[in-house]
Amino acid sequence: MRFGICNEIFDGWSLDDTFEYCAKIGYDAVEIAPFTVANYVTDISAEQRQKIKDGAAKAGIAISGLHWVLVKAEGMHLTHSDDAVRAKTTTYMRELVDCCADVGGNIIVVGSPDQRNLENGVTFEQGWERATNCFRDAVKCGEDCGVTVCFEPLAPSETNFINTAAKGIEFIQQLNSQAFKIILDCKAMSSESIPIPQVIRESYPHFAYFHANDENLKGPGFGNTDFKAIGEALREVGYDGTVSVEVFNFEEGPEVIATKSLEHLKATVA
Repeated sequence: MRFGICNEIFDGWSLDDTFEYCAKIGYDAVEIAPFTVANYVTDISAEQRQKIKDGAAKAGIAISGLHWVLVKAEGMHLTHSDDAVRAKTTTYMRELVDCCADVGGNIIVVGSPDQRNLENGVTFEQGWERATNCFRDAVKCGEDCGVTVCFEPLAPSETNFINTAAKGIEFIQQLNSQAFKIILDCKAMSSESIPIPQVIRESYPHFAYFHANDENLKGPGFGNTDFKAIGEALREVGYDGTVSVEVFNFEEGPEVIATKSLEHLKATVA
């Protein structure tokens, strides 16, 4: 396993400074939220993409991939009743894969609760079919350029569409592709009816990425989530991907969040 961290934690920092700091304290990778660069990835030029890739290489750190991919990208929705909206989303998903590959990443995390919520009058079955079709071209693109699209099961408090890892696995298996997996997120898994380590064991090998956070929206070690048990489960199944710190409460500041989260992961998960 390698350890990563999401760049939106470093609000106000340049990507180069983020790369340098994270490498210095021992992270292996940085995960980028595209909205920290531009509202749409289509507004990130080829020159900018190369600069991001070069900046990470210069700092000696990998870019694991992209997440929060539809934040600020107005007009996207995976299950919308409007065909034009879904067509636009389908095209944009392919653009995300291209951008990820261009900056040197190999994972895209698709959580986006607001952009997948079922509207009034839309059945679960309709949403399921629509969302599946929105992913088809992106997954094929991912197969061609070495990027895995990871769908994220989220808690019922966040979305009304796909709330468990088991349902997420059922969803991704439709396309029968190694470029379409789920991501497991500790905060999201805490809403399930079974313990997180059991979710991990029952989900392997269908997850290709892992978000480390606490149910309290902070980083590993800032709450009561048992990362020792999580680490045991990850090692047991043979997970060798990235464990990436993603938090939603930034009150301790980026340096404290990054340092203490990594210390806790190395003490419990490594």
